[in-house]
Amino acid sequence: MKVGKVPENVLKRSVFKQIHTKRSEVVLGAGVGEDCAAVKLEDGEIFVVSTDPITGTATDIGHLAIHITMNDLASSGATPLGVMLTILLPEYAQEADLKEIMGQIARVCAEVNVQIMGGHTEVTKAVNQPLINVCGIGKAKAGKLVTTAGARPGDDILASKWIGLEGTSIIAKEKETELLARYPLELVRTAQGFDKYLSVLQEAAVAVRSGVSAMHDVTEGGIFGALWEMAESSGVGLEIDLKKIPIKQETVEVCEFFHVNPYELISSGCMLMSAPDGNTLARELARAGIHAAVIGKAAAGNDRVLRNEEERRFLEPPKTDELYKVL
Repeated sequence: MKVGKVPENVLKRSVFKQIHTKRSEVVLGAGVGEDCAAVKLEDGEIFVVSTDPITGTATDIGHLAIHITMNDLASSGATPLGVMLTILLPEYAQEADLKEIMGQIARVCAEVNVQIMGGHTEVTKAVNQPLINVCGIGKAKAGKLVTTAGARPGDDILASKWIGLEGTSIIAKEKETELLARYPLELVRTAQGFDKYLSVLQEAAVAVRSGVSAMHDVTEGGIFGALWEMAESSGVGLEIDLKKIPIKQETVEVCEFFHVNPYELISSGCMLMSAPDGNTLARELARAGIHAAVIGKAAAGNDRVLRNEEERRFLEPPKTDELYKVL
């Protein structure tokens, strides 16, 4: 395609034709020449907005882009309503590439009942692979907003599902040939399929109903980065048992192969939560079919301690995500 704004005929057949999910709250949505979208909310509801780009991989970029922004909204206790998209394509991109990306986006939006409200699509020399930035718009009941900063001393700290899901899936897809030289096809396919766990909307809804204190989706920097950010935002210390952090064996194998630390690997699909009664919340999540584990406690003071049997060490500020060592 030519450099510049994507032509109107391409937009109509490869972008707009794939926008099917509609929300009653959206009173102005995507259309040729529309630069804004509009949402009407009820009394006692508030807007929640989040934005995130996908830059680490081009594999399944449309799929990842929506899930990550939806998870940000869910971690605040909000119900996602719609997205605004900025899609930047390199010069070598074909219309078929744009159509595939939009297809991925549209499928995820349909799964989570989110409307594509508008955006911008352009071919540019400024990027060497597709880049998507998603602005997510959600709503929350007044007084029900959940923040990363809500953890209090004495709270239990929980992690939903397993760490490293997103990073494992990306690596297994990008480095399939190398992995198949050591591991059986079944293990590699299972690791690639971890992207089915990326949404945290369901556990967020359960947690909000159960009176969670704080939530933070585990993205770049992995579980160690998310723990640090929650503690720093909340002004609390931590006492975390490393062996209680849930991790899949496939993640262990993939990380060992590439010599990366799974605890510092991008982990969308895992929600970090703080709650006064973590065991009750874990049981509620289990009733909803979601695996979760109490991995430690929030404490007074600033010490953020990781325990591994008799060994104790201090948590460090987030580092560059381990995914970049592989890709």
